[in-house]
Amino acid sequence: MTTASSTAVPTLIGSVQRALRLLEAVGTHRDGAPAKQLAREAGLPLPTAYHLLRTLTHEGYLRRENGVFLFGAAAENLTAARGSRSRPSTVTDSLAHWRDAIGVPVYCAVYREGEIELIAVADAPDAPAVDEWASFRETGHAHAIGQCLLGQLDEKDREDHLDRHPVRPLTRYSVRDRAALLERLRTLRRGEPVIERQEYALGTVCAAIPVTAGATIAAMAISVPLDREERLLPAVEQLRGEVASLLRSFVFSISI
Repeated sequence: MTTASSTAVPTLIGSVQRALRLLEAVGTHRDGAPAKQLAREAGLPLPTAYHLLRTLTHEGYLRRENGVFLFGAAAENLTAARGSRSRPSTVTDSLAHWRDAIGVPVYCAVYREGEIELIAVADAPDAPAVDEWASFRETGHAHAIGQCLLGQLDEKDREDHLDRHPVRPLTRYSVRDRAALLERLRTLRRGEPVIERQEYALGTVCAAIPVTAGATIAAMAISVPLDREERLLPAVEQLRGEVASLLRSFVFSISI
């Protein structure tokens, strides 16, 4: 009786193979790539790619910035290639800490050179971030983090931004026009959270807080599903406390 021990085919774990293919796809894009493109290049169904990308991000092997995925700190440690990537990892590490402490997705954005720039997002498989179905940069009027940033601008810069990115409703709950948005921004109380309910994405509510130091105009935000809306205000208040305790080092990391 013969044995097959020397010729047996090794047991392969499909999920690991798929995750590695996604990492390889990310590695071919210096400036990152969106989930749909990575799924296509890795030959994976989009739902599978989303699940794996969120898991890899949660574990620190990827980070999500401006709607694209790049290598995270854990992947950089494997190759000892931190170098110029150390600053984004610092921001991402802070967001990951707050995500774990509060249990919700956490976003960070800045207003830089006349544009809204989402610089980092920390989410998890059980607390996924809002899918960027319409460019955050172009739809600042419709989401909490954009409204929070626009509310920190002076009147001239705000008008200039809206000239370049006109107000247009994204859902039936969105602010309807420029005049209505400007009135809302004028009534914002300094330092208070900006609340947005289903204006960018149906079924989601968001809150953002300003993070300002010197010339840096920034905002942090969280999101929760509509059916868990009661968590929104307690969570954003917890975020304010967390950010305040680390404000100096955090603002320095996003301003350079």
